[in-house]
Amino acid sequence: MKLWKKIAGAIKDKNSVWVSSISQKTSYRNPDLEATVIKATSHDESFVDFKNFQRVYLWLRTSPLHLKPLVWSLSTRMEKTRSWVVALKGLMLMHGVFCCNLPNAKLIGRLPFDLSTFSDGHSKPSKTGGFNAFVRAYFVYLDQKSAFISSDSRRKKGIKKGDDREALIDELKKLMKLQAFLDSLIQIKPEDPKNMRINLIKEAMTCILTEISQVYTTICRGIDQDLLRIHSSPPSRNKEEASMALEILQKAKAQGEKLSLYFVFCTDFGVIKESECPKIEQIRDEDIREVEKIVNGNCNDKELMLLEEGYEILDDIKDMAIVVRPISNFGTERVMTTIITDKWEVFDDHDEDGVSMNNGANSKDPFAASYAPENKQLHHFPDLISF
Repeated sequence: MKLWKKIAGAIKDKNSVWVSSISQKTSYRNPDLEATVIKATSHDESFVDFKNFQRVYLWLRTSPLHLKPLVWSLSTRMEKTRSWVVALKGLMLMHGVFCCNLPNAKLIGRLPFDLSTFSDGHSKPSKTGGFNAFVRAYFVYLDQKSAFISSDSRRKKGIKKGDDREALIDELKKLMKLQAFLDSLIQIKPEDPKNMRINLIKEAMTCILTEISQVYTTICRGIDQDLLRIHSSPPSRNKEEASMALEILQKAKAQGEKLSLYFVFCTDFGVIKESECPKIEQIRDEDIREVEKIVNGNCNDKELMLLEEGYEILDDIKDMAIVVRPISNFGTERVMTTIITDKWEVFDDHDEDGVSMNNGANSKDPFAASYAPENKQLHHFPDLISF
């Protein structure tokens, strides 16, 4: 039966390519590009034609005028198909379009096709239910991403220059949106791992893992930069921003735990090796308490002065004398300042590179590695928050 399905799919693809070859070239239809899209989104579930994926992206880089024919041909194919294989390959192809970071791709807005209720029409629901759910979850995320890219482009144009407070609030709102995206990404995983352990699903999961790493890193940097801006301004004037930052920190702490479980699942599923499974550094409780102090107005005069000068206050042990250290910028070298007190703060032993000597870790990055969609190169990612 599988052989007949494969033959039938190949015949359908061949006929579609032939139909496209005799179609007339217009402003929204390019026969050659259309044929490439059909080949890239073939019915063959055992093979992902990345060569034709790259040809599509080459068309887009050659001229922005090719985006319209691409969107038309891909949308037409997605609206007609009843195959989860074609639908998933189409989503992967569209995902790559956004990764090309083309200016005109930012104007697409919501996706021009709808797979939110997709259901495979060639097999029984009992056999394809997990694949259908995977396609729907992937579509929901890409649809949100496409809309966000468009609105974010307009948002940046609308921000008034010189209004630092408005810009900070806007950045915090963006972080909240990215955290919502991260929640959507975590939902994209095989519901039936036993029957869905095939190459196409693993390739799609590789794309999702790379997207998670990119979104997570953006959130990391955003949190670090925005908290620095909050601490560098008078706490009495930024309670609204601190309140938003507190919500983001609490959400990030919960998401860190979920991401750890997600990466373990990906390891068990065979998307990445156990040695390459990313390890996530969780949000520190003292980071959350510092922002809570600003929100609740619990800082005394001395603490207010120190916070305004860009220092972090450590007081997590009862009756401990205040110990402070400068808050470093994201990704920069940490420079410690010692303040004499009658109490002690205990630190773990570290080597000269900042790697903990207590846990035997051999990497100072919470992310050890993550696959890229095409070449599967290793990527290193920074700490969630570096103070």
